[in-house]
Amino acid sequence: MSPLAEVLQGEGLTITGSDMKESEAVEHLRSLGIPVVIGHKAESVQGKDLVIRTAAVHDENPEIAAAHALGIPVFERAQAWGSIMRRYENALCISGTHGKTSTTSMCTHIAMAARVDPTVMIGGTLPILGTGHRVGKGETIILESCEYCNSFLSFYPTVAVILNIEADHLDFFKDLEDVEHSFRAFADLVPPDGTVLANGEDENTMEALKGKKGVVTFGLSHGDFHAENLVWNHGFPTFDVVWNGEIAAHITLQVPGEHNVKNAIAAAAAALILGIPSEAIAQGLKDFRGAGRRFEYKGMVKGAAVYDDYAHHPGELKALLETAAKLDYKRVICAFQPHTYTRTKALFSEFAEVLRHADVTYLAEIYAAREKNEIGIYSKDLAAAIPGAKAAENFDQLTDWLYDQARPGDLILTVGAGDIYTVGEELVRRGQEEAE
Repeated sequence: MSPLAEVLQGEGLTITGSDMKESEAVEHLRSLGIPVVIGHKAESVQGKDLVIRTAAVHDENPEIAAAHALGIPVFERAQAWGSIMRRYENALCISGTHGKTSTTSMCTHIAMAARVDPTVMIGGTLPILGTGHRVGKGETIILESCEYCNSFLSFYPTVAVILNIEADHLDFFKDLEDVEHSFRAFADLVPPDGTVLANGEDENTMEALKGKKGVVTFGLSHGDFHAENLVWNHGFPTFDVVWNGEIAAHITLQVPGEHNVKNAIAAAAAALILGIPSEAIAQGLKDFRGAGRRFEYKGMVKGAAVYDDYAHHPGELKALLETAAKLDYKRVICAFQPHTYTRTKALFSEFAEVLRHADVTYLAEIYAAREKNEIGIYSKDLAAAIPGAKAAENFDQLTDWLYDQARPGDLILTVGAGDIYTVGEELVRRGQEEAE
């Protein structure tokens, strides 16, 4: 929402806003002259021409209810971005259950290296931008495109990337088939002269696109775009992207993991489809060091490296822990904060299975986000299903456990889509105090 506020202010609109609590984002918007009040109050929408909300804000919200009562139009965030992107010749929309932020960030690095002056919207912070968005003057817009509440169906992609499809957001979707149906509808938004670029090695993606003509595929070893000559150096990959049987780009990545190889192939393929030179693709991906909260290095504590990651689905956790296991650390200590009660319940056995792969597993309490715990599920239930795992009562206890556990050569991961990153930051602060 905060990047959207900045972009719309840049378009000449007068913007006001509200949030539940103070934050750096709130302070940043205020520094730009955008008033933000704390708390959702009906009077905040009086006199406004329109209201834009995130999909997580429902009709019962006092501001939304007041807007409806006053006859003020209410739009969702995705509708606003959709309206903006219609003015661009190239609208590159990256979707998928996992990897959206990293791949959108990779595409941004490539576009910046190619000097196409893109407009960008990412669901995280990208160091090269210092934020999660960019307002450019070129003909290309790059957007992370989320399926939750069918948000991406408000977009107008000319190139639609589908990285993978799994059952997620089951507080909105009925089941996997319903999720697949949403992604098929997203692909159908692409005009005849556009491109759907899909993961040909992902069974669910291919099922969703069954019978659709003109789909271009990518994959690790198979697809119209794929990798060859893949070599690993201390966990970091070098490989060639092959297109139509010929090497189209030679890639060296500074981020680890097979999942990032797949993301990079998708980003390179999208760039090639848009006519970006292979030299800019190689340079952009070489310069990419990761997006905020995607295997983000936070610092050291007692000789242990502390990293933070946004993974909040079993598939993302699996990719993260598999990558961590291949790096040169003695132990992997994972502190995981489940995200939403519905997801934790629906994917309980998958979470329990994948979290066993860490050497030490701690759980923070479930991050509620938009939900209330009406199903009576707690992190202690998940901990009981994972041998040796423990659930902390609060962040202070979790931080103490991690500090006591830390040894030289360990990798400590704080993981989840909520506010668990603050635990890693506190750990590093303690380590700095100890060093002083």
